[in-house]
Amino acid sequence: MTSLLSHLVALAFFISFILLFSSASSNEERKVYIVYMGAQHSSQYPTYELHLNLLKEIFVNCSPSESLVYSYQRSFSGFAAKLSIDEAEKLNDMEGIVSVFPSKTLKLRTTRSWDFLNLSQRVNRNLTLESDIIIGMIDTGIWPESKSFSGQGLRPPPRKWKGACVNMTCNNLGDYMFSEPSPRDFQGHGTHTASIAAGRTVSHASLYGLAKGMARGAVPSARLAVYKVCWWFGCTDQDILAAFDDAISDGVDIISLSVAYAIAADYFQDSIAIGAFHAMANGILTSTAAGNAGPYRGTVSNVAPWTLVAAASSIDRHIIDKVVTGNHVSTLGASVNTFATKNRDDHPLIYMQGNATILPGDCTALPDINMVKGKIVLCKYFYDEIFSTGIKGLIFIDDSSLDVSFIYPVPVITVSSVDGLNLLNYINNTKNPVANIHKSEEVFDSEAPLVASFSSRGPNTITPDILKPDISAPGIDILAAWSRVAPVSGIINDTRVHYIIYLCSSTLFFEASEISHFNLSSMLYTAKPMYPSARQDELSYGAGQLNPVKAVDPGLVYDAGASDYVQMLCNSAYNETMIKMVTGDASSCSGSSKGTARDLNYPSMALHVQSGKAFAAKFLRTVTNVGGARRCRYKAEVWADHRLNVAVNPSKLKFSELKEKRQFTVSVSGGPLPGNSTAPATVIWSDGEHQVRSVMVVYTD
Repeated sequence: MTSLLSHLVALAFFISFILLFSSASSNEERKVYIVYMGAQHSSQYPTYELHLNLLKEIFVNCSPSESLVYSYQRSFSGFAAKLSIDEAEKLNDMEGIVSVFPSKTLKLRTTRSWDFLNLSQRVNRNLTLESDIIIGMIDTGIWPESKSFSGQGLRPPPRKWKGACVNMTCNNLGDYMFSEPSPRDFQGHGTHTASIAAGRTVSHASLYGLAKGMARGAVPSARLAVYKVCWWFGCTDQDILAAFDDAISDGVDIISLSVAYAIAADYFQDSIAIGAFHAMANGILTSTAAGNAGPYRGTVSNVAPWTLVAAASSIDRHIIDKVVTGNHVSTLGASVNTFATKNRDDHPLIYMQGNATILPGDCTALPDINMVKGKIVLCKYFYDEIFSTGIKGLIFIDDSSLDVSFIYPVPVITVSSVDGLNLLNYINNTKNPVANIHKSEEVFDSEAPLVASFSSRGPNTITPDILKPDISAPGIDILAAWSRVAPVSGIINDTRVHYIIYLCSSTLFFEASEISHFNLSSMLYTAKPMYPSARQDELSYGAGQLNPVKAVDPGLVYDAGASDYVQMLCNSAYNETMIKMVTGDASSCSGSSKGTARDLNYPSMALHVQSGKAFAAKFLRTVTNVGGARRCRYKAEVWADHRLNVAVNPSKLKFSELKEKRQFTVSVSGGPLPGNSTAPATVIWSDGEHQVRSVMVVYTD
């Protein structure tokens, strides 16, 4: 009996150990999931308690309150919680849940840019109206001591502001409104984008003399509501949704975030698309970046039709550099090198030859520091750790990014493979090869605007017949404010300046004197045309280059509201029950027959067709007269690629009242088209004063 009892005790202990280990393993495997429930719904419980009760239903040995990370309840319903895969699947099967998906980490993706867009300081502005505009910046925070954020002369914030100043001494005029904990910026990106959007005018700004001029934002008198969601490791879905939840409720007018996924995701498993949908339903436009995964096709990750998605393009100022070798040969390249050129300050020049484990030109596997210390190194590949070896400079061989200049803690220049080979020949045929990397300089770029090599391209992989990106805006060599403690080059301890030249994935803000006209469509069809080439086409720049002055007087607009986007989702085979949960009302899929996504009243037109086959399609559009004249007539003009047949019916539109609407149909046919090709067209409605330009692109995989 004693022996049996001993065995039972041992077995019980063993089972307890297994259960304990299993429980520990389960906890270790838990990660943060987003549980999205759509709009706020009536319930017998307050929203927070509803979220806890859902967690109680699936947990056995875990506290719901300890698992809960966020409860989204101000502008929409949902929560973020630490869950196992099994627990996430159980929640996903419950009634009232739209989607459950793992919280992912997203990546962060000016003295001349606004002048380049013809938004000069002389443009007439309604400063009273502009000072009531609240721009919600979802980013890394802000450095409020920057001169770009001076509150001098600003009135108190508008009454519609419902937010608060959290964990920071905010300007006593109320021009800084922080709604997230710890809004101070230690990375720099948020300060940079905020100053581009609404930075005050700052004279004599420069980066050690480079890009010297007057730094200013698009709307210098607007207010900034800063939501810090990004840290050194990136930006998480759960924080982004929390910022949207707050920003919508706080009363912002516009939301901007320059972050992107690695690849596009389903709309209701995408925190930006979810937040932007509820922002749109509350009359708030969300502007975001296309991403930094270019120049490859299908890399644009922000693709929701209810967002304004911007590609990054060049301005007519380009920052270049040169390296001069001991034989007095100069080689031009790209860099933002702030270090002064010293006469006769030549350094030994070496090339990493490589061995059995290291590729030629590979500076990623570092050799003995004594081999590179005090020298300029020619590399094809490198890691940032090389800057801690005492090198005097680095020459980087890379054909893919010669249009972009980066900042490093030592002199660095990017050169083409042809120039790299010439430098290698110099090294191999010279007894004591030396070189000197000069300080960068500015040159005029007559080809601008061109889409940046890093900017993500279409087509839209979620809804192929909606063109994304929508538009392009300056995103290369942009000088703007920077956090005083953020590493200028991204390398620790490199805190040199208050203003830097940086890649900015096109923060879109513009002349705000007619905020009532600000919708996605007016910016698209007033855009300045850009032209296809081997480097860019409509899939990379959308409607063209932002034209902020014309955007405030478009003449006609393509209105699209929540019901239009709901119908687009219905036409895209989204579940009707799920759509009702998202909208929070009785929205349903109208009509006995389903249409297509291209039936959305969108200002651009995209058509995905099969290669090698003829095609025909129609786009139904509705325009609203918002021009100054009640009575006006518009006539359609069509330009189309020779492979397309495009017709507009009717070809003339007559308006007798403001806000009056008119419908028309654009028909396109043609083909067959070869694989991986695009065929563009343009439809322009003109009344002699306004030109309402809609781009079309037919494309194949």
